[in-house]
Amino acid sequence: MGRWITGLAVATLTLSGTPVMLAWGAQTSPGLTADTDRDGRLTAADEVGEDRWTNTRGAIFLPNLDDDERRCRVDPTDLDRAGAEVDRKLAACNDAADDRINGPRDAADLAPLKVNAYGNLSSRAVGSLSVTPADKARVFVEGKATTTVTAQQLRRGVRVGLEGRDVVRDPAKWDGQVSVSLTVADRGRSTTDVVKLRVAPLMLQNDLQRAETVLAAKPNKGAGWPGGEAPYPEGVPGEWEPFVKSLDRAARVKVKLIQGTADGWKDMWLQDTFEPATASMPTDGAGGSQTMRVLIRSGNVWELPDADGKMVATPRPAGRLLYRDLRGPDVGIVQELSPVASDGLDDLLNMGGNIEALPPYDGYPHGRVLYGSGARRPDAGFITMVTGQEFQPPVVVDTSWLMVGHADETTHVVRADNARGWTLAVADPRLAVELLRKAQQNGAGKAQLFADTNAKKKPTIDQVLADGKKLADNEAAAQHIDDQLAILLKATGLTASELVRLPVLFERVAGYGLLRAMTPGLVNGLSLTKQDFAAPDPHGPKVAGRDIFRQATERALRRNGVRVHWVEDFFWAHLGGGEVHCATNALRDTRSTDTWWRSADDS
Repeated sequence: MGRWITGLAVATLTLSGTPVMLAWGAQTSPGLTADTDRDGRLTAADEVGEDRWTNTRGAIFLPNLDDDERRCRVDPTDLDRAGAEVDRKLAACNDAADDRINGPRDAADLAPLKVNAYGNLSSRAVGSLSVTPADKARVFVEGKATTTVTAQQLRRGVRVGLEGRDVVRDPAKWDGQVSVSLTVADRGRSTTDVVKLRVAPLMLQNDLQRAETVLAAKPNKGAGWPGGEAPYPEGVPGEWEPFVKSLDRAARVKVKLIQGTADGWKDMWLQDTFEPATASMPTDGAGGSQTMRVLIRSGNVWELPDADGKMVATPRPAGRLLYRDLRGPDVGIVQELSPVASDGLDDLLNMGGNIEALPPYDGYPHGRVLYGSGARRPDAGFITMVTGQEFQPPVVVDTSWLMVGHADETTHVVRADNARGWTLAVADPRLAVELLRKAQQNGAGKAQLFADTNAKKKPTIDQVLADGKKLADNEAAAQHIDDQLAILLKATGLTASELVRLPVLFERVAGYGLLRAMTPGLVNGLSLTKQDFAAPDPHGPKVAGRDIFRQATERALRRNGVRVHWVEDFFWAHLGGGEVHCATNALRDTRSTDTWWRSADDS
């Protein structure tokens, strides 16, 4: 861009309710300005390095995938329909899908640019804006979707908004960057100015951030299941009322209930349906941000029968409820779905419960994605989108030994008074066995597990400890968890002494040889604040009237300043293979991490 001359004027460009400060004067040649220095203002300082993008400098724009005017509709008859056509239609409706600005809230989602005033032009001068690659963003000139800038607009300067049309899905195919060029032709000459921007990365929220809204499923009157026979034991999921009442008491914030369809309501795993993220860009010149929630739909694709009974690849129908109940102003949804169904056991790893986030720590100012893989793997396209955002590099642990195979089954982030401000709570089958042995030594061998539930099997402490196979299975689970911790401690710098160990017994799943939590998985709960944790009631054996698993959990977390709020999920979630965390989700207060560009690092 041509150099700026003295005598700058200052004005305010309002693309939305939040102003962006502008400073400009007469130019030596036509030029284009973006918020290169990320201060929310368009000024002379933005000229430096405007034609390249680095982690520490370069303008940012949002993927405009929300629905600010709530114009997108979901046909109820589509929710259980087999095939992927429904899902393509749902994903195709968003604010970036049309060539208009959908109200003032939508205008706030456009990145501001400015064609700077240049008076030395004839009335025949014409300017042309172009975006490369063209399918990733579009420009609006003074609110209109056009790439033409008239001579009059060039002479006085004009506002431009850039609308992002997608997220980074595979950085090998698109790294998120776009070039916006202004070419001005006049009197047989032309000049071009180029600015470079990057789409805001999808940043996963973390469990230290306060839950603003807790999400949980609500049953429907139907009792069916897409694809035929229900995959759970009779009566499961059940006892929803005790679950939701105890969750409501624990949450202390709004609990939004998502009602499933008549056919598919038993897929009540809100955590496994999507992973919440945000996308943010600078705004207002005062260090603020324009932030959009972007819900990453799980990568599950199943074989379900169509109207003719033919089995067809179908994205998990419960994911369609996101479009019905959560998409709207400042909330968008992205999906990256395979055209074919994954193997059933592999497909379990495509769920949101297998996608977690480690909070920021030294060397990783935005935290890291944590997910499980191994002999079984999540779909390549789905996991590449989740981990390919650049700013939260992944940590991978082996979860393929678990029946469900999720990262949330064995560890959970909790606050700590250490250098990081956090540590990991860990499922510990050795601790569970040790507690049972101590109780037996104290004469409580006849005490039952699950005594106060409707479970068909209520083994005593004596029975569990006399079962050599069960003890061997728990030692095998402990060794697998040891392997996970070796990776996590190395990746985070945590020490074993900082871990919070919680008692969980494991068992083999008949016919698969894989392990699952026999007692409710205490780490598989929902963080509500840094200090509040909603945990599944373990229904452990009682000694002197006290549940020994509850006692151990409360004591261990209390040392870290965390209060436990017990949630009854035994029939609603536990017997189906999940816990409180799996059956809920949360939209968190992400203000502490929204201005991610401040701590970006080019190293």
